[in-house]
Amino acid sequence: MLFNSYEFIFLFLPIVLLGFYLLGGNGYARSALVWLLAASLFFYGWWNPSYLWLLVFSIAFNYVLGLILGRETFSDRVRRLCLVVGVLVNLSLLGYYKYFNFFVGSVNDVFGTGFDLKEILLPLAISFFTFQQIAYLVDTHRGKTKERGFLKYCLFVSFFPQLIAGPIVHYNEIVPQLDDRKIFKFKAEDLAVGLTIFTLGLFKKTVFADGVSDFANPVFQAAAQGTDLTFFESWLGAFAFQLQIYFDFSAYSDMAIGSARLFGILLPLNFNSPYKSSNISQFWNRNHMTLTRFLRDYLSKPTFSVLRFLPLGDKRHSRQRQLYLSSIVIMVASGIWHGSGWTFVVWGLINGVYLALYQIWRDVRKTLGKKFARPTRAEELLGNLIMLVAAVISLVFFRAQTFKDAIAMLKPMLGSDGISLPGSLEKVVGFLGAVGIQFKGTVTPGFSSLTALVWVVGLLAIIWFAPSTQQWLQEYKPALDYDPLLSSPSPIDRLWKRVQWKPTPLWGAIVAAIAIVAVISIRPQSEFLYFQF
Repeated sequence: MLFNSYEFIFLFLPIVLLGFYLLGGNGYARSALVWLLAASLFFYGWWNPSYLWLLVFSIAFNYVLGLILGRETFSDRVRRLCLVVGVLVNLSLLGYYKYFNFFVGSVNDVFGTGFDLKEILLPLAISFFTFQQIAYLVDTHRGKTKERGFLKYCLFVSFFPQLIAGPIVHYNEIVPQLDDRKIFKFKAEDLAVGLTIFTLGLFKKTVFADGVSDFANPVFQAAAQGTDLTFFESWLGAFAFQLQIYFDFSAYSDMAIGSARLFGILLPLNFNSPYKSSNISQFWNRNHMTLTRFLRDYLSKPTFSVLRFLPLGDKRHSRQRQLYLSSIVIMVASGIWHGSGWTFVVWGLINGVYLALYQIWRDVRKTLGKKFARPTRAEELLGNLIMLVAAVISLVFFRAQTFKDAIAMLKPMLGSDGISLPGSLEKVVGFLGAVGIQFKGTVTPGFSSLTALVWVVGLLAIIWFAPSTQQWLQEYKPALDYDPLLSSPSPIDRLWKRVQWKPTPLWGAIVAAIAIVAVISIRPQSEFLYFQF
């Protein structure tokens, strides 16, 4: 069931919400949680009931291991063994369903073998609930969690707003909220804030993300079919996809937070205007934030421990080089997590190299003294543009189905056939022909360069100059860990404080108008891009 579907918006969500507050508000708190759990399992099973057993098994298996890991009566050796077994079983399930066909296909390609296996259907959300429960096992082994019962553990894993595409939550972020009796009492503020955040997310999905996809998909499809794209349309297609996935994930993150808030539950922020960042490191601290947090907290330390055995020079330089390599390894792992294909590995590798290069550049600046330690505002703006273009190039591999398709997109982007602009601009900037600029028509059927340009420029302006959903509602705690002091990188954001959202009739009318446009714009079966991960 999709968040951006009529059955979710007008049937599932209202019915679940009504049942939750009818039960909880009349003193049946446990029954309200059972109702919410049943609804979450139904929500997951709607996609493919035959895979519901996998989610149930994963929950039961990890809960039992968590009981052992949380008991000090067991020896450290037994607890460490259980942790290793738990991590291996979780990764094995993920590896089988997500990567086994990819592995077999790679073996066939390299060794010329002909192993033929039936396609394994990827269970929805397996990457998310697997990482979430690995984090739980590790935290329990470290003594950071306290077991509060099987029902609440089930909800921690399966709570439908965050189940399908995150955020990847920690046990201590969700379960203490389920212990609070206040969430069972209906609050008008939660309804108003939750509906507003959900509506803004729905608008981003149905209007922005789905709208700009009309300019991304045809270009990538044309490249895959062997069409020789022009310089201008290849860049527009790549930028269009960048904006599509930006608003698609921003939309899902808002809709997850908004729908959870309707139940009085706060989810952590997972998307915080990453394209306002001034460097690639800041970008990854603001994009898919809970995945970045997971990789940092549970993968970076083991990675660094392994790299310390590599002979990388003297002690001081060796540590720096280990940090650079660690960034690359972690981003490659992020690429593998995102998809079972070599294009995702390359996407992760490219971003790992970006991070390493930025760290090298930052270290060089530090050696030059305090004067160069902090970038100026002009340097931050330049860094934002460099980061934006670098992200576009890497996302070509993220979107392309094969290396061949990616190269077919990148060649015209890098000017393999010269730099060209749409023929319709020749009358306006024809003088550029003197410096080698060519004027050509687009070769992608039905693709309008000027219309695509308006979409790309318009959406970039929204990204750079409009406030985020969290900034708009910052007075009403829009996310579990939102800190407005850390979320206003642009001076223009301060101007938006004058039009902060408030639960007033005027804002209610504005949000209602946005909701109407968003609902009218719903496209059947328009899935969120992160559903495939």
